[in-house]
Amino acid sequence: MSKQLMMLCSGILLVIAPLGAQQNVLTWKYDNTRVGVNSTETTLTPANVNSTQFGLLWHFYPNKGKPDPQPLYVPNLAIPGQGTHNVLFVETEQDYAFAIDADTGTQYWETLCLLAGETPSDDRGVGSVTPVIGITATPVIDLAMGPHGTIYMVAMSKDASGNYHHRLHALDITTGAEQFGGPVEVKATYPGSGANSVGGEQVFAPAQLKEQAALTIVNGFVITTWSSQDDTTPYNGWVIGYNEATLAQTQVLCMTPNGLSGSIWMSRAGPAAGKGGSFYLLMANGSFDTTLNASGFPSKGDYGNSMLKMTPYGATFKVEDYFAMSNVIYEVAHDLDLGSGGIMLLPPMNDSTGKQRNLVLGSGKDMTLYLADITNMGKFNATTDQIYQEVPDAYTGIEYASPAYFNGYLYYAATRDVVRVFQVQDAKIVATPVATSATALQKQGANLIVSANGTSNAILWAVENQGNTLNVLHAYDATNFNSGVLTELYNSQQAANNRDYFGVGNHFITPLVVNGKVYAASANGIGAFGLLSQPKDKK
Repeated sequence: MSKQLMMLCSGILLVIAPLGAQQNVLTWKYDNTRVGVNSTETTLTPANVNSTQFGLLWHFYPNKGKPDPQPLYVPNLAIPGQGTHNVLFVETEQDYAFAIDADTGTQYWETLCLLAGETPSDDRGVGSVTPVIGITATPVIDLAMGPHGTIYMVAMSKDASGNYHHRLHALDITTGAEQFGGPVEVKATYPGSGANSVGGEQVFAPAQLKEQAALTIVNGFVITTWSSQDDTTPYNGWVIGYNEATLAQTQVLCMTPNGLSGSIWMSRAGPAAGKGGSFYLLMANGSFDTTLNASGFPSKGDYGNSMLKMTPYGATFKVEDYFAMSNVIYEVAHDLDLGSGGIMLLPPMNDSTGKQRNLVLGSGKDMTLYLADITNMGKFNATTDQIYQEVPDAYTGIEYASPAYFNGYLYYAATRDVVRVFQVQDAKIVATPVATSATALQKQGANLIVSANGTSNAILWAVENQGNTLNVLHAYDATNFNSGVLTELYNSQQAANNRDYFGVGNHFITPLVVNGKVYAASANGIGAFGLLSQPKDKK
């Protein structure tokens, strides 16, 4: 396997590969900025992604739970006794982790992330993840950890006494073996008197919580973030960090220590990581203290329904800056949480005066795009929002997904809405879309991905959940806005005789595009799409 230089630069994990080497995909949406772009795709182009030349190559149907996390990818990986292969990593809600051949679907190893006598969690009677809850959040890989590289994931389980557990696992990517003495159980306390507190301390409540947002590595720490079981009270949001080399718990912060709720789920997007080890996330509904301290921060440390900039700080996380809208209490009361959508760090860009701006973007249920300058996010003001830019009524429905950004354009697909393309000009979002898709996407909209070869041959990808009937993979020409219409190149319903059918609907799915293939999950398994001239080695 070619050697790769691993660098931790300004808090963002970079993989620098030799010229001609394939791209690793080690985290959700390719990198910690979460812009959702693979700019090294040389095989798939707008000219060949069509129902004649492109389609389903093979399925991987493990029959061991829904594969909710986005797959991850490591090329040219040496598997003991089985040669060197391009490897795809897949996890399921029955607590299984798999390594499979990314070109054929052949399985190399599987690991059951349960202790003896345990089962995956039941669905807690709420149904957003059903019938069982196991591994929901997208894992993260560090190729420099352990002898061959390590994949980190959180698995939920239930023991014979009816107790619920969350554990952080660290698996060798070549064998699936547990590393660093793992797994470790997620337990935490934090000073506070709100929901779930005992004797002046908040207590992490495993039965009430699940890890949905993708795991993130920042400056050697594995960052986990915690949401509720479909708002089943009482619960609180948490951010908990672990040393990736030892699995020792290093930081704990309860996000509403003197209140309640405040979960972090972001439709399973990952926190975005930026300069100096800072990372950014969106909070869902929860207590927010409108009484501020002298520095402008919530006086009791309750950060519900806000956009946060955070940094590991001793045994906790420091909230360095934040934004909350002036009507935050109204939004919380009416379930208009900001944190239903994903967060993104845009690349540095100059405004109309030539000043460089570093911007973070978030949106949720109130149909507004919130663009904050990371040097001054705006905090809370009861009279008027003091954020860098807001775009109200940017879409219809609710944002239950995450956008993509490519070469000056933002792509959004909200609930039961058309795909909308916004131009970013002079470090501001132009409010009127430059293009929309001809038809709307059903259910929760879509987490969007762009593949391109540098700045050319850009394709926008989406997986549409059509419920108990099917999932649909869509491909659009990402830069062809003919008469304001986003040109669709392909969808998996176009070919006759259900040729490209890859399973029934599943929500919050993020496709993976790498090395000439597209991997898309359904409730049944993973479908691998590519040019039909490729061999179909696995069915």
